[in-house]
Amino acid sequence: MTGTTRRDLFKLGAATAAGLVASRLGAVEGTEPVGLRPLPPAPFNPATAMPTRNLGRTGHRVGLFSLGGQASLEQPNNEKVAIPLIERALDLGVNYLDTSARYGGPARWSEQYFGQVMKHRRREAFLATKTHDRTADGSFRLLELSLKLLNTDQVDLWQLHAMSTLDDVERVCAKGGALEAFVKARDQKLVRFLGLSGHTDPDVLAEAIRRFPFDTVLMAFNAADTWHLPFKKTLLPLAVEKEMGIIAMKIPARGRILEGVPPPPPDKQRGPAKYDRPGTLTIKEAMRYTLSHPVSTAIIGVDNVAQLEENVRIARDFLPLNQAQLEALEQKVKPVYGQAQWFKRDAPANPPK
Repeated sequence: MTGTTRRDLFKLGAATAAGLVASRLGAVEGTEPVGLRPLPPAPFNPATAMPTRNLGRTGHRVGLFSLGGQASLEQPNNEKVAIPLIERALDLGVNYLDTSARYGGPARWSEQYFGQVMKHRRREAFLATKTHDRTADGSFRLLELSLKLLNTDQVDLWQLHAMSTLDDVERVCAKGGALEAFVKARDQKLVRFLGLSGHTDPDVLAEAIRRFPFDTVLMAFNAADTWHLPFKKTLLPLAVEKEMGIIAMKIPARGRILEGVPPPPPDKQRGPAKYDRPGTLTIKEAMRYTLSHPVSTAIIGVDNVAQLEENVRIARDFLPLNQAQLEALEQKVKPVYGQAQWFKRDAPANPPK
């Protein structure tokens, strides 16, 4: 296990800088990138809301903070919290919304809540959802219901959800696998772009990316990444090389990385790597660490409007960290890196206190 090296920071820092420059010198309004399908009018995003970066080769300029469809947005019968929260995110200039057919259980509450807002604000957001089915037929059925629940005839991004093993890769790539549905849905203009997501093993996502020209990758990437199965060692450079949109998740690790957040009882926790102490970082430190790498945006689920507004403020005021600052945060989080990486394969226990 090693921390960030000088060479890592040079390569990734250069890519981050290129992304920031591109966000300011990108395509002129009304033009379209060569070789891409025509884009609809750009989603609303006030120039003063937050910095933007290119979402890979999609042509979309995404704000540094994006709204995840979990936390309060996957709770059942939570309309009074969820709907105003989504509305407020759009008001603040958030222009990327992430959900999944799996969020909110069989009722798919997350897609339902987003759909209520999309009825009248669809053109203000880049809308992403996912399929967890590995077959073509099953995935296409999930997409049909996603479109209905989201109140749209097209989603901007459709992703393979939680690609965790090499068997997942084999299944989606096989005859009758989910990638057949992906190509069909894109050809029928039900989706605009195709992506994949994962948080368990970077080598699994890297293998899938080598087999199919995905437009985006949604990867787990927080300040503890460097201490166990680091996504930034192999997967992040590969995604940069292929000019993919890179979306970061698990930034606060469901609160496990954050200071002042006490652990719940062990039987209430997911995964074998238990959460036995408060974290060591503020949400600002956690977000600044991730955004100082060549990611397009960071998606975070929130519990309330106050958390949403805090995350937008951090994104609005973002300044990249230098090498020494990144290394300092990696060391600061090391005592809790096990609980902050609970979602990875063979996640370790925290070091002794």
